[in-house]
Amino acid sequence: MSDAVADPLATGRLKSPWMWNVLVLILACVASAGSLYLSIGLGLKACPLCLYQRSFAIAAFLVPVTLIGLDGLRSPRACVTAMPLLSAGLSVAAFHVYLVQTGKLECPPALFGWGDGPLQSLVVFGAMLVACLTGAWQSAIRNRLTFAVAAIVLGAIAAAACVASAPPMPPAPAQPYGAAKPFDICRPPYRQGGSP
Repeated sequence: MSDAVADPLATGRLKSPWMWNVLVLILACVASAGSLYLSIGLGLKACPLCLYQRSFAIAAFLVPVTLIGLDGLRSPRACVTAMPLLSAGLSVAAFHVYLVQTGKLECPPALFGWGDGPLQSLVVFGAMLVACLTGAWQSAIRNRLTFAVAAIVLGAIAAAACVASAPPMPPAPAQPYGAAKPFDICRPPYRQGGSP
């Protein structure tokens, strides 16, 4: 039947979100490489929350490419596939930044001394998610809002599962860390007079 409405994903007739897909791919590659450089190049140790963020960044790079292929970057499927991963990474990073801001954790300085790893992660995941949402929104996918909300909720559920299953942090130290304990991992800060 020629009068039937064709699925824009099946026919390929859609606005191409390729530039947003490529931007997300580049940012995910930079985020993954930067995270690995913190460990391999600078000798920092990744805490469980850092490892979850790294995993989501690497997955956001690999999953759309392996599922869709580089030629598929013209498809909105790349954005839709990456959105739950980016939402999960953003949620874990936001929780990590919250722990730092409330004084429950302290994290070593990150690349170029611009804040710490969780803050840099929050910024890059936010940029990737905005690019994905923009690419998906500019495509001809039907029910774009439903897809976006479902992807973000799915990612938030994955982040909640990661946070809930993360091993507990060690208690705050009774003595200052000192030079014998290098500041190479996220850790509870020392508080004079005990914990609050």
